[in-house]
Amino acid sequence: MFKFLKNVSREMKKVSWPKGKELTSYTITVISTVVFVAVFFAIIDQLITLVLNLF
Repeated sequence: MFKFLKNVSREMKKVSWPKGKELTSYTITVISTVVFVAVFFAIIDQLITLVLNLF
C-alpha cells in the first residue's frame, strides 16, 4: 500500500499542470459546452414533446 502511494506521489510530480490562463480558458470552454449541450437537448425535448402531443 505504501509503495503504491509513493509511486503515485512520484508520478504526480511529473504531471504538467495548466497555468492560470490555460485553466481559465479550459474552464470557460467546458462550461460553455455544457450549457450549449443542455440548451440543445432541452430544445430537442420540447420539439419531441410538441410533436407527440399533436398525435
